[in-house]
Amino acid sequence: MPDTIPADSVGLVEPTTVHFDQPLQLSCGQTLNEYDLVIETYGELNTEKNNGVLICHALSGHHHAAGYHSMEDRKPGWWDNFIGPGKPLDTDHFFIVSLNNLGGCHGSTGPTSSNPVTGKLYGSDFPIVTVEDWVDSQVRLADHLGIEQWAAVVGGSLGGMQTLYWSMAYPDRLRHAIVVASASKLSAQNIAFNEVARQAIMSDENFRGGQYLEQGTLPKSGLGLARMVGHITYLSDDAMGQKFGRELKNEEFSFDYGVQFQVESYLRYQAENFSGSFDANTYLLMTRALDYFDPARQFNDDLSQALSPAQARFLLVSFTTDWRFSPERSREITDALLKAGKQVSYMEVDAPQGHDAFLMNIPRYVNAVAGYMKRVADECKEASV
Repeated sequence: MPDTIPADSVGLVEPTTVHFDQPLQLSCGQTLNEYDLVIETYGELNTEKNNGVLICHALSGHHHAAGYHSMEDRKPGWWDNFIGPGKPLDTDHFFIVSLNNLGGCHGSTGPTSSNPVTGKLYGSDFPIVTVEDWVDSQVRLADHLGIEQWAAVVGGSLGGMQTLYWSMAYPDRLRHAIVVASASKLSAQNIAFNEVARQAIMSDENFRGGQYLEQGTLPKSGLGLARMVGHITYLSDDAMGQKFGRELKNEEFSFDYGVQFQVESYLRYQAENFSGSFDANTYLLMTRALDYFDPARQFNDDLSQALSPAQARFLLVSFTTDWRFSPERSREITDALLKAGKQVSYMEVDAPQGHDAFLMNIPRYVNAVAGYMKRVADECKEASV
């Protein structure tokens, strides 16, 4: 952490655990009789409770989106460049809620939690959850916080899918939907990448049918390989070329299969770091939730019909070099919204960073979100007069 907390930081923050004992019916047919959601909040909820903003996280995200947990933290929350006083999601104006979804491994009920029925860790017995299940649980979180309608729901990648579903399933409970680097469904290639990642995990001898924690093992190798595959797809060819090129770790080839190129060293570092901090079962269910999301399926693949209940206004953002969630996917959503008669703004940002661009401080992107959210903040003030 910096020697002093930056003026535009939310500062030191603490997560909160919210317990729910009302059973939650899941898409898979199972029921969670009780569960916890871990959240962080930034800013203050106003008297009218009309300035709440929900942050929906991506595959490996969690509740810690901004600020620091201690003075010893080396880096802030995953979207700190967007959340804070004077930032696009301005905590001087908004009450921002970030959560760890069901099935997560950062405190919310998931595979690493104890199953109240058996007294053992869930492991692979934790039910597969979907985007729809996450949004249903988030609605209950809004109720708990006393928020009848969000000023905005915001999400990138898998978080954008949650934002889309909020607008369809609970149209009167959000005024704005910000969908960044996302899609209304995965392509076959994306599903294929997810399957390779899952097979890497499940083929690890230490996976033990998903009950590795109970047996005192960890499928670190498989989870690390899964992260390598994922990380490659999050970066563009240009970004990897600019960052690593064909630079060698040492001056000469060693003529073996150890690390020889800088990009190999980087991928192995990412694999080692991730496999020690994330849960393999959570990775499996998060990728499956990505695969399953396809709200147009029950409307004969007519996305405009699926989006017809939406009442929110939309901002969609895509990035030119994002081949995991390409601009074409965002344009499909934009076209469907226009066909359904909805209010939508769309921006395609020229950025070399690939899919990870949605996390980065790219001026045109930051300014667009800031400008949009400034109008949302003004609406909140006008409604409060």
